[in-house]
Amino acid sequence: MKRYIYSTLILGAVALQSCSPDKEKNVQSNDQPISVTVNKSSVAANGSSATASGKLVAKNSVNISTRMMGYITAMKAEVGQNVTAGQLLVSINATDIQAKGGQANAQISQAQANYNIAKKDYERFQNLYKSQSASQKELDDMRARYEMAQAGLQAAQQMKNEVNAQYRYTNITAPISGTVTAKFAEQGDMANPGMPLLTIESQSSLQAQVLVSEQNITMISSGMPVEVNLKSLNKTVSGTVSEISRSATNTGGQYMVKINIHHAADLLPGMFVNVRFPLKPSGKINHLKESMTIPKTALVENGQLTGVYVVSSQNTAVLRWLKTGKITGDQVEILSGLHSDEKYIVSSKGKLYNGAKVQVK
Repeated sequence: MKRYIYSTLILGAVALQSCSPDKEKNVQSNDQPISVTVNKSSVAANGSSATASGKLVAKNSVNISTRMMGYITAMKAEVGQNVTAGQLLVSINATDIQAKGGQANAQISQAQANYNIAKKDYERFQNLYKSQSASQKELDDMRARYEMAQAGLQAAQQMKNEVNAQYRYTNITAPISGTVTAKFAEQGDMANPGMPLLTIESQSSLQAQVLVSEQNITMISSGMPVEVNLKSLNKTVSGTVSEISRSATNTGGQYMVKINIHHAADLLPGMFVNVRFPLKPSGKINHLKESMTIPKTALVENGQLTGVYVVSSQNTAVLRWLKTGKITGDQVEILSGLHSDEKYIVSSKGKLYNGAKVQVK
């Protein structure tokens, strides 16, 4: 009786094994191979690379303000409006300046009359002194009177120039060509000296401003070509490092780096960017490990394990477990588990598993 029970159990186990998933996979392996697309991991051209995040800013950005206090009588600019250099944007009540201008004109007329009289008297006493009809003291007094009148005229003229300079701040024009990006006052508001009224930015020249860590700042140099990725546009443009700050006092322990953007026609200030710097070793560093990356879409995750399918020499899919590093955009750094010259599967026209026959496109 016991032998009969043992035999029944063995037969059941064999039957279950014949229906196991491994058996299904062996059956499937005899089917047509799965069509796959493969790729090679990308390695930085000069070894390692560093990434930094930031935003685009206009290289030419101007805050427009005035030196005059008065009511805004006209505001001829709106946010988003394109303006040209010299275009009238804001007008401020100029009643006080006009009154000062009238006073300056009156003072000029008075000073001019005093100057003309003093000049004639001085010339007359010069002739009298030559004919010995006037003393040296009388001539010196006339010369002093003439010079004082001349100085008074110059002072009145300079006062007029000051009024004219202030008058120019009652009609504010655009200093550069660009787009109005901010508006801080409206018609009828009181303008105060130094108070910003408008902001104009020139989009023809953009910069990326990013913060770089202290581990990488020494390996970044001015003029270095970089890649600037804009995730919102799914676009990558080239750039050149233009400025490098050597102090992190006011930037939270990181260093400000500015990059001039090439071909920025479709870009706007304020867009978020990721910048990749191709690092080179400095004099204090003898070796940099190559940075190898693959797209996130190629990864296979199982719990806390991350892997990727590679193609074996028998044209079968093999799941390779990886140790990953930092993520930059849609790229993942591979620390171990994959060689730089090894092909991995990016996409397939079927479900992959270990040992599945594949056909590379």
